[in-house]
Amino acid sequence: MPTSPSEAFDLAVIGAGPAGLAGAVTANEAGLSVALLDSAAHTGGQYFRHPAPALGAGRPQALHHDWPAYAALRARLAASGVRHLPGHHVWTVTREAEDRWTVHALTGTDGEADEPVTVRARAVLLATGAYERQLPFPGWTLPGVVGAGGAQAMLKAGLVLPGKRVVVAGSGPLLLAVASSLATAGARVPAVVEASGYLGYARRPRALATNPHKLLEAAVHGSALLRHRVPVRTRSVVTQVHGTDRVEAVTVARTDRHWRPVPGTGRRIACDALAVGHGLVPQIELATTLGCATRRTPDGTTALDLDDLQRTSVPGLWAAGEPGGIGGWALARTEGELAGLAIAARLVGRPPHTGGRLRGLRRDRARMRAFAEAMAAAHAPGPAWTRWLTDDTDVCRCEEVTAGRVREAARDLGAHDARTVKLLTRAGMGWCQGRMCGAAVACLAAEGTADGGVAEGIVPPSAERRPLAVPVPLGALGSRPEPEPGSDPGLAPGVEPESGPHHPPTG
Repeated sequence: MPTSPSEAFDLAVIGAGPAGLAGAVTANEAGLSVALLDSAAHTGGQYFRHPAPALGAGRPQALHHDWPAYAALRARLAASGVRHLPGHHVWTVTREAEDRWTVHALTGTDGEADEPVTVRARAVLLATGAYERQLPFPGWTLPGVVGAGGAQAMLKAGLVLPGKRVVVAGSGPLLLAVASSLATAGARVPAVVEASGYLGYARRPRALATNPHKLLEAAVHGSALLRHRVPVRTRSVVTQVHGTDRVEAVTVARTDRHWRPVPGTGRRIACDALAVGHGLVPQIELATTLGCATRRTPDGTTALDLDDLQRTSVPGLWAAGEPGGIGGWALARTEGELAGLAIAARLVGRPPHTGGRLRGLRRDRARMRAFAEAMAAAHAPGPAWTRWLTDDTDVCRCEEVTAGRVREAARDLGAHDARTVKLLTRAGMGWCQGRMCGAAVACLAAEGTADGGVAEGIVPPSAERRPLAVPVPLGALGSRPEPEPGSDPGLAPGVEPESGPHHPPTG
């Protein structure tokens, strides 16, 4: 471990979910000094989110099928020398020289603390996870409409339900997990509305055969839905939410294979909440700002292009878990452990390709990544989903930009990409910086191209390169990059406050 503020850690890991936890403890067990930064107060990430101790949950593991695996990682962390830094919101990473990185972070529950800090390290592992992809539809801004992952987070972290009668809709395997959790916790789930079907998995029989645990997971969720008499409607979508002050009902319609609603098939379902999501998007802003190469995934998202040892295209920078493509917690843990071993081998000058443990991890990673690709292909958004949108539907919630305004910018002003639409309409300029509306804006802009944005059948790429990964006070941006000697001795070794004025923004 570093023993003075002028020394750096061997490795800084950003993100304390399954990938970050596995990477941090594996690298530390291999002899590296490691700092583990995460914005949350507790480890586990989104998947292993659990209630705060103050809620007095007697059995938090009851909300998780794989709690023992997380408990094992947490025990390894407790027994290690890893410096865990919770409440650290990383806003950028800079490379000062070869084997010299600086991680810049804000501290506090929401990054509101006046004193930003820097963590210096010889290498960086990005395990930043993912966020939900939302495709808008009329009424989606009504109170009572929540993300599918958000509904699960409310239950896991707050032990609350989004409503008493909750429709679960969108696309992806997360829907089954969310619906079974809500039903088991006491909510009435009138329907699971899946825009795709499940037959797409049959096109990848090898991926299914080599990942039997995924079939077991599906069986567990399916049995829970059967037990609670929850119907699953495939090739169907929510085309409208009804209500005045909050959700009162939704209209569900059948779709064709392009996700185009079939006229005359709409059916109204009474509910007081809607949990909706259309898959996950890799969170890669820190990496793309540094110039890391990316790749397109089968479901139209952008992920990092990694080699067989989890290295990005930028030397000294590794990534594990969802930034390399959505694949679930088990794949994330495997990639984190693989990255931890590879980084340790690189920093101590040992060849990384030897050893049975490394070979086994690479085999497991390839097997699970194959299933992840099959899953992405099976649930890729259909090219005609924008037909749900009326011109008065809000697409950018932050700036209240409607679908009609985006279409006008594309049709009349030649804006055929999300960045140009942003300049003309302010779509994506709000607090979320396009994370919620980016996919929708890109699709609507593509409608103005020669093929109408339909030819590929996937969400067009949007701008993922952002200089700041989280909102940052001007005082932090104005602070000097190098700390003064003799900084606060109460800080963790290798972690320093940035010098200069620290004033919260006034506007």
